[in-house]
Parts: sequence; structure tokens; C-alpha cells
Amino acid sequence: MDMQSRKIQVARLSVISNTILVALKLVVGLLIGSVSILSEAIHSGVDLVAAGISLFSVRTSSIPADEEHPFGHGKVENISGTIEALLIFVASIWIIYEAMQKLIHPQPIEYVGWGVIVMLISAAANIVVSEKLFKVARETDSIALQADALHLRTDVFTSVGVMASLSLIWVGHRFFPDPDIHWLDPAAALGVAVLIIRAAYRLTVQAVRDLMDVQLPPEEETWIRDLIQAQRPTIHGFHKLRTRKAGNFRFIEFHIKVDPKMSVGVSHRITNELATGIKRRFPEASVTIHTEPCDGRCDESCLRGCLLSEPKRDAIRQVDQTPR
Repeated sequence: MDMQSRKIQVARLSVISNTILVALKLVVGLLIGSVSILSEAIHSGVDLVAAGISLFSVRTSSIPADEEHPFGHGKVENISGTIEALLIFVASIWIIYEAMQKLIHPQPIEYVGWGVIVMLISAAANIVVSEKLFKVARETDSIALQADALHLRTDVFTSVGVMASLSLIWVGHRFFPDPDIHWLDPAAALGVAVLIIRAAYRLTVQAVRDLMDVQLPPEEETWIRDLIQAQRPTIHGFHKLRTRKAGNFRFIEFHIKVDPKMSVGVSHRITNELATGIKRRFPEASVTIHTEPCDGRCDESCLRGCLLSEPKRDAIRQVDQTPR
């Protein structure tokens, strides 16, 4: 199965899983009157919307570049991640409001055992699905699938928290006469909201970063620089390295300095080898390399990327300054 098919398959799995969990949590939450379970139903509802957006984005981002979109459709995954983050913020505000209402006006919870069971099912299901999403997201470098996986992983922690609070309520009622511990349910819902907001913030930063054409991570740029430097002394220097990312697509461009007497054929071979090396490391990369003659006229940016020894650089300058 190719990468695109795997991305679509795992995104569909997330949609199906979240649909079932939303239905379960809504039914049980309304049945026993638990605001924490209802908040989890809303959380899973947001996850369902996010999973739907993720499925749409992984399908769209793979569409090849065309006249209207010459750089491809990769940024749809970043847009998807931003929308998902905004949805999480909205859901967390609703959860906080409902939890505060329950703290002010506490209500007893019936059939607590059902709540514990549905939270256990939710946590187990989301562990399995989020692991699959994270695995495929890493392998395909998909920000949309990573966002979806982060949603579900957050849901695992919140489900465990709600399950723990309901378990304490169940134990309290079993061993103590009418204990005043119903506040644990809305308190757990507030904890859910805090974790959701934290996840939303991280997701927003990551998605918006690429929308703003921020350069690639330092370790990736360092790898590119090392690859260029490995071509010394054939390449005399390089400068104007610029990088950005859209979804799983990377755009890399830089200038290299070579011997002015080098033939067009040889310089083409060098740039082709560099581009091939970069694409071997980053398969979905667009690489643009501009070749310039190293004629000894070095500005500050050129000196920073110079790969020549100082005597060699001085010799080239002297040749350039020789009267013709």
C-alpha cells in the first residue's frame, strides 16, 4: 500500500472510531447526568470534526501541482491543523462553562458504573487509533494526521481522569453514607478543559508556523549545509539558503559558487547530484539551485558560506584583479 492510501485509510479509521465514541458518551452521559462524560462527548465530537477535516486534507494535499497551484496543495494540511485547534478552543470554553455550573449547583450521579465502563472503552480505543495515526504521521510527515493523533492522545488522558473521578464517586457511595463528593465530576471536566487548551495551543503554533513560511527546523537545515559542504573543493561556497514547508512538502533553494571556467555540463551535474541527495533525505522536496562563478568578489553573505581556504581565496582574488 502506498503512502497516500495509508494516510486515507488511517484517517477513515479515526472518523469511524470517533463516531462510535461520541454516540456512546452522549447516551451514557445523558443517562447518568454526568457533566464530565458529556464534556468528553463534546471532546470526541470535536475529534470527529477534526478527523473529518484531516481525511479531507490528506486527500487534497496529495493533488499534484497545477496552473492555479504551482507549488502544490500541501498547505491544506496546515490550514486543517489550524481549524482543528480553533475547534478545540471553542469546545474547551463550553466545557468550562458547564463544569462551573455543576460546581455551583451540584447534582447526584446515578449508574456511575456505566460511566466508568464507557470511559474505559474510550481510552482503550483512542490508544489504539492514536498509535496508528502517530505511526503513519511520522512515516508520511503529515501535520494533519499528527494533529488528529494529538487530539485522540489528549482524549486518552482526559478519559482516564474522568474514569478516576467517577470511580472515586462510586467507591465513596459504596462505603460511606451519602458522601458529598459529587464535585469530583465537574472538577474532572475542568481538568479535561485545561488539557484540551494545552493541546490546542501546541497544535496552533505548529500549524501556523508553516503557514507563515518559517524556515525548516535547525537540524534539517544543518543536514542540508553538511551535504553542500561535503562537495568541497568542487563547490567553492554557498549562500542565500532559504527553506520553508507546506504540509509534508519542503521547498529548498540556495546559490553555489564554482570555478568560473567550469562547463555548463559539469555544473549541471553537480546541481543534479545535490538535488538528488536532498530528495533522497526529503522525498517530497522541491529543490532550486542557482550556480554562480567564484570570481573573488566576495560580499558578506558569500564569505559566511565560503568553503575555500584563505590562501586559495586570495589567489582567486588576485586572478580577478589581474589587468585584462
